Amino acid sequence: MDWLQALILGIVQGLTEYLPVSSSGHLAIGQALFGLDSGEQNLAFTVLLHVATVLSTIVVLWKEIVWIVSDILKWKFNEGTRYALCIAFSMIPVAVVGLFVKDWVEEVFGSGLLVVGICLLVTALLLLFSYLAHPRQRENITPLHAFIIGLAQAVAVLPGLSRSGSTIATGLLLGNKKETMAQFSFLMVIPPILGEALLDVKDMAEVGIATSLGGISPLAAAIGFVAAFVTGCLACKWMINIVKKGKLIWFALYCALLGIGTIIFVI
Repeated sequence: MDWLQALILGIVQGLTEYLPVSSSGHLAIGQALFGLDSGEQNLAFTVLLHVATVLSTIVVLWKEIVWIVSDILKWKFNEGTRYALCIAFSMIPVAVVGLFVKDWVEEVFGSGLLVVGICLLVTALLLLFSYLAHPRQRENITPLHAFIIGLAQAVAVLPGLSRSGSTIATGLLLGNKKETMAQFSFLMVIPPILGEALLDVKDMAEVGIATSLGGISPLAAAIGFVAAFVTGCLACKWMINIVKKGKLIWFALYCALLGIGTIIFVI
């Protein structure tokens, strides 16, 4: 992988991590177009990109994170503690999937472009349903809703099924306000992505650091990291505004067209 490919893939990761179009699906498509190995050979680079997008979330939503932590440190049940409890409930499904069945899911369903294309169509349907549905809105996300949204995040382990698209659409279908769903969706992903990164580091140690780097130079890795971080910051802010305005239908159309095009390309 050269520096230009790393730059493009970093931009793709940074943008698509927050936009409801599946970052894993776009990375798989990008790596296929570049003729790169999407497996263990580029594991370290993939981990770097995910860490970069987590850092961009922390930078954009630092006020909310400080609020949650400060409320927790008051050692009494308050609004910040309740919010943290909802995040904890949302983590249960993805923790179970990540620790026990992720490898089985990937083995059964695979990670080829056909799976990516089909899952992009599923993402399009979820976004369409959330756009058409008008349930009675609730003031706050409940622990039960957080758990259900967490189930959507766990299912999004499949490449092409957007994590942000699945969680935001599920939250909207449950009647949660647009103003709160994007923020909650981005905050709830911080612990799982960091946990997944730790598991990936363990896998990297098993196959060897040199193998995991896949011949990527430090310069290319740094360029990809910075690109993912900068575009992630921009996309995170942009996506919060988009959800507030309820304009997810355009992403549904994009995912549908890309999904159909990917399936045709594979066939």
